Amino acid sequence: MREIVRRHLGKVVAGAAIAVASTAVMVGITLPGTAGADESGGTGAGGGTAATQQEGQDAQGSAAAAPGVVEEAPAEGDKGTGRDPLTDDEMDRVAKIALNRQLFNASEDVDGDRGPQQLGIDLADPEANELDDPKAPRRADVTYYDYKDDTLVTRTVNLDTGRVEGTSTNHGVQPPLSRDETTEAARLLLADPLSAGLKGDFKDATGKELTSPDQLQLNSMVYRANPGVRPAALAACGEHRCATLTPKVVNGPWIDTRDLVIDLSTRKVVEIDRG
Repeated sequence: MREIVRRHLGKVVAGAAIAVASTAVMVGITLPGTAGADESGGTGAGGGTAATQQEGQDAQGSAAAAPGVVEEAPAEGDKGTGRDPLTDDEMDRVAKIALNRQLFNASEDVDGDRGPQQLGIDLADPEANELDDPKAPRRADVTYYDYKDDTLVTRTVNLDTGRVEGTSTNHGVQPPLSRDETTEAARLLLADPLSAGLKGDFKDATGKELTSPDQLQLNSMVYRANPGVRPAALAACGEHRCATLTPKVVNGPWIDTRDLVIDLSTRKVVEIDRG
C-alpha cells in the first residue's frame, strides 16, 4: 500500500476530489519540451508568435542574433464562410496580420522575450448593422498579453480585406492562462524554495526527483487578490498576471499547491498567509 508523507505545503489530495472541485482545464504536458482564483485556465493558445529570429554572424565570426522580424501574411488558403469556425489557414493568416512590427518591438511575452504573449484567436462577433447580412465580412479577434506593462491587447482583423480594423488595450483584465504561461508558472515554482513540499510529495509518489514541468500534468487558474490578502506582495494580483497551479503526478495523485501564487509579471512565488 502506498504511503504519502504529508507536508505543510504539498499535500497529496485525492484525484477524484480535485477533478470534481476544479473548474480548470487540464493541460497535458508531454515529453520532450514541453484566486481567490476566479478564472479557469490552462487552455493552449493557438499558433504561437508570428515573429521569427534571424541568425547572423558578428564581425569576429561568432554567432549573433539579428533583430526579430515579423513575417508577411501568408496566402488566404482554406476559408470558412459566415459564422463557420475559423479554419487553420485563417488562424495562421490572422496571427501574422495582427502582429505588426510596432507591437512586436514594444512588448514582451511571459519569458521576457520580445513580442507579446499570444493567448487566443477567436471568430469576432458581427457589427450590429451586419447581423442579418449573409455577406457580412468574417473577422477574427487576436488576443495578446503584454508583460512589459501588464496590458491585454486585442486586435480585430477583417479576413476579407486582410486589414486590422481595430486595436483595444485593457489593464486589469485577466483571461485564462495559455499553455505556455502555465508551463512557465510551473518552471518558476520549481525554481523557488517554496516548492520543497511539492518536490517531496512527488518523490514519495514516484521515487524520483521533480526537476521539470514535463513530469507533471497541470491545472492552472488566474489568481486575483481579495481585499486584505496577506502578504501584501499579493495585493497587485489582478493588475499583475498571477497564477495558482494544481499539479498531478502522471498516472498518479494530485498535489495541492493552491496556497502558492506565482506572479508571472514579477516572476516571484508567494505563499498565501491564511493565519
